[in-house]
Amino acid sequence: MHFGQLQRSIGSVSQKVLTSSLRTMEEDGLVHREVYAEVPPRVEYSLTELGLSLTPILDAMENWGTDYKNRHRV
Repeated sequence: MHFGQLQRSIGSVSQKVLTSSLRTMEEDGLVHREVYAEVPPRVEYSLTELGLSLTPILDAMENWGTDYKNRHRV
């Protein structure tokens, strides 16, 4: 995904916070950052194999949150 796509999909997050988070995840091996030598420069982010391995955990957390919300009408 492009940076702008990520920012829109997350909602209200500042550019500074998202950039910092993406860099940390890149350093941790969860995200791959691909820079294309174009004008204007284009950067795309994707999950690494390690990042994709978190999918079942994140899905379980989403399911728990949805269930909690439905039971407690938050």
